[in-house]
This record gives sequence, C-alpha cells and structure tokens, in this order.
Amino acid sequence: MNRLKHATSPYLQQHADNPVDWFEWGQEAFDEARRRDVPLLISVGYSACHWCHVMAHESFEDAETARLMNERFVNVKVDREERPDVDAVYMSATQAMTQHGGWPMTVFATPEGHPFYCGTYFPKPQFQRLLVGVHNAWTGDREQVLEQGSKVVEALTGGSTLPSGPVPTPETLALAVQNLMQSFDHARGGFGGAPKFPPSMVLEFLLRYQGDGAAVAREMAHRTLEAMARGGIYDQLGGGFARYSVDAEWVVPHFEKMLYDNALLLRVYTHWWKATGAPQARRVALETADWLLREMRTPEGGFASALDADSEGEEGRFYVWTPARLREVLEPQDAEWAIELFEVKGTFEHGTSVLQLLNDPDDPARFARVRSRLMAARDERVRPGRDDKVVAAWNGLAVAALAETGAVFERPDLVEAAREAAMLLEKVHVEGDRLLRTSRDGHAGRNAGVLEDYADLAEGLLSLYGVTGEVRWFTLAGRLLEVILSRFADESGGFFDTADDAERLFQRPQDPTDNATPSGQFAAAGALLSYAALTGSARHRQAAESALGTVSVLARGHARFAGWGLAAAQAALAGPVEVAIVGPADDPRTKALHRAALLADVPGMVIALGEEPAAVDGSGGETGQATRDRATGAGTTDGQVGVRVPLLEGRGPVGGAPAAYVCRGFACRLPVTTPADLVAELSVPGPV
Repeated sequence: MNRLKHATSPYLQQHADNPVDWFEWGQEAFDEARRRDVPLLISVGYSACHWCHVMAHESFEDAETARLMNERFVNVKVDREERPDVDAVYMSATQAMTQHGGWPMTVFATPEGHPFYCGTYFPKPQFQRLLVGVHNAWTGDREQVLEQGSKVVEALTGGSTLPSGPVPTPETLALAVQNLMQSFDHARGGFGGAPKFPPSMVLEFLLRYQGDGAAVAREMAHRTLEAMARGGIYDQLGGGFARYSVDAEWVVPHFEKMLYDNALLLRVYTHWWKATGAPQARRVALETADWLLREMRTPEGGFASALDADSEGEEGRFYVWTPARLREVLEPQDAEWAIELFEVKGTFEHGTSVLQLLNDPDDPARFARVRSRLMAARDERVRPGRDDKVVAAWNGLAVAALAETGAVFERPDLVEAAREAAMLLEKVHVEGDRLLRTSRDGHAGRNAGVLEDYADLAEGLLSLYGVTGEVRWFTLAGRLLEVILSRFADESGGFFDTADDAERLFQRPQDPTDNATPSGQFAAAGALLSYAALTGSARHRQAAESALGTVSVLARGHARFAGWGLAAAQAALAGPVEVAIVGPADDPRTKALHRAALLADVPGMVIALGEEPAAVDGSGGETGQATRDRATGAGTTDGQVGVRVPLLEGRGPVGGAPAAYVCRGFACRLPVTTPADLVAELSVPGPV
C-alpha cells in the first residue's frame, strides 16, 4: 500500500500495510509536497511506543482518516531511533509550540520542512478535525501559515550557541549534589514525582562523587538502586528494567524494555557492587546481563533496540499475574508463599499484579524453584514484539557494560558477548572512519551516525580494551574520536549532534543535556578524557574539558540533566587514574594484577594492558612472543607488531615479574608487583 515495506526499520514496517500513503524521510517526500503544493505531515515514533500503536490503530489503519491524509498532505513516517536528528529538531519545535513533547509526535510542515503546527497523540475524531483545519488554513490563509513556519524556524535557529562556563571544579560538583538533594525522594528513592525514570547517568555520578557530601551522594544512589531493584519496574523473573514507572513508588511500569536503559543500569549496578559489595547489586547486574544475552541478542552478535510494551493488544499482558494463576502454576504451599513474597494483590484495576520483591526471600532454594516454574509458565505466553535493529550508540553502551560486568564477576561469556557485538559494529557499521547508525540482519542502514553513536561506541571500545587488552579496540576508538574532533566540533566549544557534512535540516541539532541516554556532548567528553589518559594527548583532554563547560552552567539548577557530564567531570578531577599493567596475558600474576584493578572503586579509571614490545631475534625473525602478538592482536596497533598503547610505553616488568604502574594527576607512582600493593596504591586519595 505504501513505500515502507522495504524499510530497514521495524517501526516503519509496522506501517507498511496502512492505507496511508507513507513516504520515508527523504528528498522524494519534499519534492512530492512541492509538486502537489501541499504540506508535509510528519509522524515520528518508535516501535516500542505504546501510544504510537494506539494512534496507528485508531487513525492510520482507518480508511477515512487515511483518505483525508492522502488527499491533503504528503505523509512522512520517521523512526526516531533511526533518525534522532530529525526527531530532535521537530521535538524542539513541538516543545516550543506546546510546552511539552512526546511520542507519537505529529508535525505539519511546509514543503521546505519548516514546522508550523505540532502536537503529539491525537484521538481519531480530534485528528480528523485537525487534518481538515490545517488543510483549510493552508488553502485559505497560506501567508499566515508560511509566516508561522518562518517564525518557528527563526526562533529555534537564532542565538543557538550553547551556554557554557569554566571547566568544572570540586565546588561545581558539590553544588550539583546539593541541587540533586532538593528533588530527591527520601522515602522512595529517585528524583521528583510520578512518572519516575531510571536516573542512570545521575546515579553514575553519585557513585563516583568524592567531594564534600560524598556520603549523602552515595546514600541517594543506594536508596534509588535498592528501590528500583525491588519494585515492579524491574522484571523479578527474567531480569531487565522497564522504561519507567508510572507511579512514584516504582511499582507500575511502562512495560517497554529498552536496550539503552538496561545497558546503562547494568553498568551502574556493577559499579554499585564494586562500591559496596551489596548482594542485591550483584543479583540485578547478573540477571540483567543474562536477560540481555537471552532476549536481546541478535543472530549476528549485536543487541536489539527494544521489546514492546504490548502483547496480544494489551500493555503488560506478558508480565502480570493473578493469585489464581500462581496457584495454577505452583504447588499449593509455594503458591501462597509466592503471592505474599511478590505482592500479588491486585496492582491493576482488573485484578492483575506486577511482581515486586520488597523483602529478600527467607528460603533461597525455594525462591529459585518458584522463579524457575513461573518463568517456564510465562515463556508459554505470547511474547511482546522485538525491534531487532542494531543501533550503534546503544550497542556501544552494551559493550561497555557487558565487558565490565563480565570482568568483575568473572563471566567470560559476557566479555565474549561484548567482543562479538564490537566485531559486528566494526564489520557492518564502520565504513572507513565513518559510522552508520543502524543495521538489521547484518546489513547496514543508510543513515549516518550521529554524535552519540561515535561517542558511545568509543566509550564501549575503550572499556573493552581495558578488559581484554586487545589494542584493535583502542585503535578503532581513536579513529572514531578523530571524526568527532574533525566533523562535530563547535568552534565556540562543545559539539554538534550531527557532522558538518550531514543532511541539512532547518536546524543543526545541538543538545548538551542528558535525556534517556547520555547527551552526545557529555558522552564525547567522557570518551575523549579516557583516550587522553591512555595516550597523553593534550588535544583530546582539552576538547573534553571544553565540552564539560556546560556542566558548570547546569550543575547549580539542572543537575538531573547533566549526570553523564558530572560523572566525566569527577573522573577528570580525579586524574583520571591511569593503571598500566605489563606482563604476559597468560601469566597468573598478570591476571591477578588486572583483576585487582578491575575491582577497584576508582571513578573513571582507565586500564592499559599489554606486554613488552615484541622483540626480533638475532636472525631477523620474530620471537615466540611476537608471533603470539600477531596471532592475538595483543600489544599491537593496526597490525604493527610491537606498537603499543602510549600509556604502556617505556614500562616493563620489575625484577622479571609483571608490574602495575599507577598515575594520577599527571604524576606516576613507583611500580608494584602484587595485587595487595596495587590496591594500596589505588586507595591513595586523589586530588578531589
């Protein structure tokens, strides 16, 4: 019926059979609007969006509504996850016009793409009236419509320079903690009221923070992490977090599960365990990691974008239970115990409940048995749909989280999953030094990567290098960061969200604030900072500090939207701490030093792992170690045997034993050869 059946986006394909004559975003749609002299109707959403499905069913599948749309508009369907740049500029317009935003997003625009009327979800009768009204305005009062579009564009593009300040100081971060305390929910964890979103980036900062009020910061993090882990927002059977909680108590989830949320939270819970050893942190981290591998991994080794909220036409149907259903599945003595333990007391008006775990089970073996039986029963239900496109940025977040979690909890399968995802991205998404945002079934999409793709993938690759010692990941991260510096930089400081040679929209997006994921600017700052620590590059360090200037503006009054930047700033103030571990990869002493570093609770620490430079024997041939380097990629860069990460240069074993070198604040300590001595070195207070 329309042009979407060949789209790579599962969301667009969901609309391929609509009676609406949809176009994909592109020049063809703009040319058609000019030819017909009609406005564009741009509908933006994503596959796991519940209200997107509702509007699709009510309006886009309705013949009469489709007739009005087709006769009077050129209709463009956009997957916001494929085109975050398009989403960003029209969301700015929607928020400017309506004072709120969300998805589905409905935008009426001139054939030049200038928005003149925006909204979100419209019920069918209201939407039909809107279609008629916009058409009448376009045909009867064109001049006013065009003027409105011009005013919107002028307002959004005039004075677009980002607010910025000096490089964050310890006082900046202390002000951020105070600001966060003002909106912290002391009774239930989290910030603000309903709805509550997992504050992943803020939690990362609070766990890292080392300045005045550090105990208060950690308490805010611990209270929130505990409450989320016990609430209905967390899947107590299968692991993984829902998108957000509808209520302030973390009980009633909005049931969609997003890759980015779970990758970010997996890393935070792993860091919580490193900081405290809390059993709850370990449980949630490993269950979430197992969920990622079990339900989100694609056949090619990447990770899918999302699981839908709906199944069988009902939101949350896959996840909820009733006492009667528990009694059907479990033995009588277990059923009553489970009903109490999981709070199955009618969360929703039709008598169903989402499972909570407000108290630890008194019988772990019984708990494991009950969970296993409930999981088996749930697996027989109709599953929510899965958006199986691979997004570079979110897979970068997953690579970092899985690599760190696998290393910390000695789960090599998780590290290998991170490695395979990185290999897929390297093979499919990287073209030369440029990055494509999405792929599906192992085939790359056509949309260019945006800033967050480069930055989050670089972050993931640097984490993977620190775990595996494979220099190929360090090298690729460096290439991606070079593109950020050359193509995304704003000469006034910071970065744009799109490259200088990307498709020109009516506005070049540039948003420094965190949303559901780290802002591209703060993600770039964090990755640049880590790379600078590994290389000694002043250029990368200066670019990171320039990008963090926005943190100084946001910290005092809007710290909730600068969590990732605050976390990066804390790492910068602490050094960041650099650990170079030199020794044969298969030597138990090297492994022991490496593990001691991985377990250290040190904010933003970077690890370089490798051996002495490959030697050449007297006959001109490689030594055995050089041959091993060539085979594994260890200790090499771009296939050059013996070339190492700069942090390793000039450093070798001590007395024939593997050694660890610790540097912080541009000063290095004497090398150590035992895990105990390394732990002691890492415990030395930093500059902050």
